[in-house]
This record gives sequence, structure tokens and C-alpha cells, in this order.
Amino acid sequence: MPYAAITYSVKPGHEDEIAEIFEKFRRVDSPVLTDEAGESVGELLGTAVFIKDDLMVRVIHYSGDFAAIGRHMAAQKGVHLLEQKLAPYLAEQRDTGNVDGFQHYFRNATMRCVSQLSRDTYAPAEPA
Repeated sequence: MPYAAITYSVKPGHEDEIAEIFEKFRRVDSPVLTDEAGESVGELLGTAVFIKDDLMVRVIHYSGDFAAIGRHMAAQKGVHLLEQKLAPYLAEQRDTGNVDGFQHYFRNATMRCVSQLSRDTYAPAEPA
């Protein structure tokens, strides 16, 4: 199952305020990801948010089509409420008020994955 990481540039010194916003965040209405036709194309398996100084990272554990995550999140009312509450703490403002703007930010903020190891891909190291 793959992971993705999304970055946020935030104003330093507001870690506690940002943590409080995420503590009150409620899950999306469904973890099932669908395509434009409404067919299931994946699932959100879990998320975690990390913050240090001026960088916040959201790690997403998912199955299926990564592009569907941005589309799914953009349609969630709770996500838009979270975005509004985060806005004062962002170092760079962004337009996430509509699906296209949200998906644009989501694509551009995704970090390059250089390694993913899981139980499914475990193989013992060769002896030295």
C-alpha cells in the first residue's frame, strides 16, 4: 500500500494553534475514492500530520489511484473548513476554494517519494 506526502509552508511559532485545528478535524465522509463516473478506484487507509518550525507534512496511506485523492478531498466540506482555519498560519496563500484550485495545490505540494518499504516488500538483506 503506497504512501504520499503533501507539504505546507507555515508561519513558524504557530505549531500549537495548527495542532489544535487538526485535533478538531473530522474524517472525510467516506474513505472510498471514486473516479468521475463514481466507480471505486481506491481507498484512504490513514493519514498523519507532522509539523516542525515552518514545515508541515501530511502523510497519506492509500490504495489505488493517487489522483483520486485530490479529487475526493476537494469535494469534502470538512476539508474546506480545515483549509479556512489554516489560512492565517500559511506562509503562502493558495486557492483551494474550488476543486481545480485544490487539485492544483495538491499536485504541486506532493513530495517526491524516494523509498517505500513495507511488510509486503520485505526481503532479507544479502549477507555482506
